Amino acid sequence: MPGYTKDKQKIETRLRRIEGQVRGIQKMVEEDRYCIDVLTQVNATRAALESVALQLLADHTEHCVAEAIRSGGGGDKVRELNDAVERLVRS
Repeated sequence: MPGYTKDKQKIETRLRRIEGQVRGIQKMVEEDRYCIDVLTQVNATRAALESVALQLLADHTEHCVAEAIRSGGGGDKVRELNDAVERLVRS
């Protein structure tokens, strides 16, 4: 069972909202809207995606990593978590 199961509905709702934001950005470009306005919306969408990523990381830590530590195999999960955080920070 994925660690985000308890938040799945909330995550799906946020992703649908982000999908709408992306469609809105596409429409702004089609309508030749002002560059800075488009960039502002791109930034807001990026921030929304980062928020989802942070929620997923928190759920993974609280569920998957904690369970692995309790069962004695936490080393690999902690390294996996650290790699995921590094990828998120670098993006």
